[in-house]
Amino acid sequence: MDDGKTYPDASVGVPVKITVGEFINESRSDLRLEVLCGHEYLDNIIGAAQSQKLGMALVGASGDIYPDRIQVIGSTESKYLQSMDEEDRFRAIQRIKKYEICCIVILHGIVIPEEVFKLSSERHIPFIQGGPDVNSAKITLWLENRLAPRVTLHGGFLEVFGLGVLIIGPSGIGKSECSLELVLKGHRMIADDYVEISRHGSGQLLGEGGKTLKHHMELRGLGIIDIKELYGISAISASHTIDFVVRLERWRADGAYDRLGIEKSSLKILGVSLPVIDMPVAPGRNVATLVEVAARIHLLHQRGYKTNELNLDE
Repeated sequence: MDDGKTYPDASVGVPVKITVGEFINESRSDLRLEVLCGHEYLDNIIGAAQSQKLGMALVGASGDIYPDRIQVIGSTESKYLQSMDEEDRFRAIQRIKKYEICCIVILHGIVIPEEVFKLSSERHIPFIQGGPDVNSAKITLWLENRLAPRVTLHGGFLEVFGLGVLIIGPSGIGKSECSLELVLKGHRMIADDYVEISRHGSGQLLGEGGKTLKHHMELRGLGIIDIKELYGISAISASHTIDFVVRLERWRADGAYDRLGIEKSSLKILGVSLPVIDMPVAPGRNVATLVEVAARIHLLHQRGYKTNELNLDE
């Protein structure tokens, strides 16, 4: 059953956008882009991850040039432009002028005629030179990660037996202590306290730690500790898909808890429904061990084994 509890869903269906300037600055270490001309137009908006080749527009065979997509000039487009005489090249450039274009990326080593650069001032288009290893696929991959809908949640996130386990619950219930014990058991911490979650495709959520206190954990009485320095590189991981959620809650004597694993809870994050295991916390309960058991049960369920289908009357 869906218990009706959801987490921030505001970014579902709302396009995530960045400016051309942000694209250049944020991707500097990955794509090494350089502005050739049109510095004054870096406020143009990129709103789609998929880049496009400009070749079809040059021959006038496409009406589907999207203004918020990066247009790429590669070797095919370059050879086509170079093969034209001056009159044909002028006509090809005129065809491009009817489109709104956020920016044009020229792949590394590609040479284009000087006339093409006139589009920059005439149509307010920045021209950008790609780094040595940049291609359309790398641009698209970077933009897919950057433009993915995302939200930040309070909780812990670990890789347990190869599964991404998101641990949530009220403040002070012991999420960090549970995460630390799981690290001591050989599992990997991805995030503590704040988990950045992004949606990729229609049904996959990726969790990672924040940039400020990456691989750090706050423990009452000890302060902030560095998991990487204390326990080594094998105790941490950068990101993982989220497979299920463990929701910690304080034990109540009058609480109605599922004892047979029949009742199923779920919650939605960024429009994606995730299975939830509600776990009451009480003195004497080893929560970290219970999370391990929950992960093993989830693995069994993935293989088609259902504990609640056992005939308990036999």
